[in-house]
Amino acid sequence: MKFPSCAAAVVLAALVIHSTGGADAPKPGTMAYLLAASKPADWRPLDPENTLYLDLPTGRVIIELAPAFAPRHVANVKALAREKYYDGLAIVRAQDNYVVQLADPDAEKPERARKIKSAQKTLPPEFDRAFDTTFPFKRLPDGDVYAPEVGFSNGFPAARDPKTGRIWLTHCYGMVGAGRDVALDTGGGAELYVVIGNAPRQLDRNVTLLGRVIKGMELLSTLPRGTGPLGFYEKPEQHLPLKSVRVAADVPSADRTRIEVMKTDSRIFEQIIESRRNRREDWFANPGGHIDVCNVPIPVR
Repeated sequence: MKFPSCAAAVVLAALVIHSTGGADAPKPGTMAYLLAASKPADWRPLDPENTLYLDLPTGRVIIELAPAFAPRHVANVKALAREKYYDGLAIVRAQDNYVVQLADPDAEKPERARKIKSAQKTLPPEFDRAFDTTFPFKRLPDGDVYAPEVGFSNGFPAARDPKTGRIWLTHCYGMVGAGRDVALDTGGGAELYVVIGNAPRQLDRNVTLLGRVIKGMELLSTLPRGTGPLGFYEKPEQHLPLKSVRVAADVPSADRTRIEVMKTDSRIFEQIIESRRNRREDWFANPGGHIDVCNVPIPVR
């Protein structure tokens, strides 16, 4: 039985088919066809100063940070990484169809909790920001339940309200946020979560989003689910330790992961959006004609 290929797996296959000109070349208008036809100018490298390497015993998770949306939180997470605050902490929670969370397992034990040195323990929230006509935004043609407009900005899924002049990131799969308590100013980046399930958009503008996992989601989404309340692990031996968290700019060039992301303000990305709204692969009997912001893949290679 054949199923449609996922976006993450289609990039290399599309390029190979395009280069060989085989009989199974992708149909015009499909994502595979568009990826094969893309030009170098359609792609951008990650900025090492705004890229995090989360190294686990199982491999590397790469996170692109979003300073345009959460500048203070991004700066604080980088400060925490640079003072090696995260090293030796752990993933302490894996809630099915929701999030995984990394934190200090001893955070509730003052005598044993990891001390923060130069970074800030907490920050005021950065749930949204102002925008004007110069702020990049590729609007989706379809409506949205949670916001007047949705689309993509600086490579991230986003929503905005022209009446209030505010724009914010959306809780799509792979988005990274700063955990907080009930008070709005109790987050700061010492605890981070990653969305691993169906987009919990009700969290939009209630938690500070500060980045997106670009590579390595399979290392997080397949973790054993926690059996405690909210998916927390109940035993210390269930915790997945963090080997290190580094700003890519601080990692020797030879040890960096070379990766590019498609520009979301490019013409080719606009065509990819349409290819996902109306699927042209033979498998699809009924193209959807619409798409949700969290169902548009941002290609990576």
